[in-house]
Amino acid sequence: MTDLRYCLYARKSSESDERQTMSIDSQIKEMLALAEREGISIVETKRESHSAKASGARPQFVEILKEIREEKYNAILTWAPDRLSRNAGDLGSLVDLMDQGKLLKIQTYSQSFTNSPNEKFLLMILCSQAKLENDNRGVNVRRGLRAKCAMGIRPGLAPVGYLNVLNNNRISEVMPDLERAWVVQEMYKRVAEQGHSGRTIRKWLVEIGFKTKGGNQLALSKIYSTLKNPFYYGEFEFGDEWYKGRHEPLVSKELWEKVQKQLTVPPKKWHKNKFPFKTLCICGSCGGGVTAEERYKKLKYGGYNKHIYYHCARSVDYDCDEPYITESDLIKQLLAHINAGNVKIDKAKIAKRLKSDIERFHRLRSEVLHQEYLSGNLGEIENGAVKNNDDEMAINYLKHILKTGSPDDRRETLGMIKTKFMLSEKQLRIM
Repeated sequence: MTDLRYCLYARKSSESDERQTMSIDSQIKEMLALAEREGISIVETKRESHSAKASGARPQFVEILKEIREEKYNAILTWAPDRLSRNAGDLGSLVDLMDQGKLLKIQTYSQSFTNSPNEKFLLMILCSQAKLENDNRGVNVRRGLRAKCAMGIRPGLAPVGYLNVLNNNRISEVMPDLERAWVVQEMYKRVAEQGHSGRTIRKWLVEIGFKTKGGNQLALSKIYSTLKNPFYYGEFEFGDEWYKGRHEPLVSKELWEKVQKQLTVPPKKWHKNKFPFKTLCICGSCGGGVTAEERYKKLKYGGYNKHIYYHCARSVDYDCDEPYITESDLIKQLLAHINAGNVKIDKAKIAKRLKSDIERFHRLRSEVLHQEYLSGNLGEIENGAVKNNDDEMAINYLKHILKTGSPDDRRETLGMIKTKFMLSEKQLRIM
């Protein structure tokens, strides 16, 4: 007869139905006493606190299966069958090991199971019963939650501005939190009537020292979720169904809908607009980056006038008050610096670009206009190097691109300027 080498396995789940189950230490104590009485040889003891509802989710149990296959031991000692399995996957693994002759016995406190058909069948029935209890429990919990929703009580913690009223550790009512409800109402009014953004609301909450019931500041994401929560006008969604709450609304549905319109932001079309001068300078007030936007002014006799404004991106200081400057003013000031000789320029790159443009122009004349290909000034521009007497030509070419070039041409040309700038009080200053 093969000697039985046991692994003692104790498991405690955190599920509510098992809170009265023996603790892990109690299980081990009882099983060690049983082992002493029965002369059982224990070569390994494993314990873990994990639910057995999902297959393969318990590290210690998975290790037991592995070590049985490696023949480290060939029997299991545990308090009850449901300590081993509450799902079909783990149960199947145990039965497979029995069929392979590697798991010879499972010993519980009140009974044992070997590789005989009847005992394996009984083991499967007991573990399947545990799975049935789990499945029924989930159905009953969902049924209870739906019943509570039908009564107008939202399951879970009450949102900011409300408090849960407990009765026998169960939520029996949701009522306004008098200390914080007025803040939520004011948040809605500020967004709907004054057009405040989430960041502006957050700044205001910091100024008034607002804290949640847990003593924390309201995060920006939580501000937005609060402003979008229909619970505040009296309805809530649970399980893809909508319910009418019996709690007192903090805002009207009309105000809530107005806030939703205010918060709706049209999707951004990335890279639709190109603003080449964003990389030219930094904000002189906060040191952050510079961004741009288009503005349209309606003309008196029809049509629109488009202007591009550059300003601080407010990535460093959200409240930076650096004023806006038009793109045309920015270009004028940059050209003034170039004319004054204050700007360092990569003349080799400009020469290369100029040479390419001259070649393209002559190909156009020769191939499209059927005129003779002329060398022009190409002989004077060799290997991308501009001679001293050609400096003026390079500077003029640079200014031409900055004034009339496409956004892509301007961006490429700005890369040839080595001088660093900052934007301060609508003035482009050299750093």
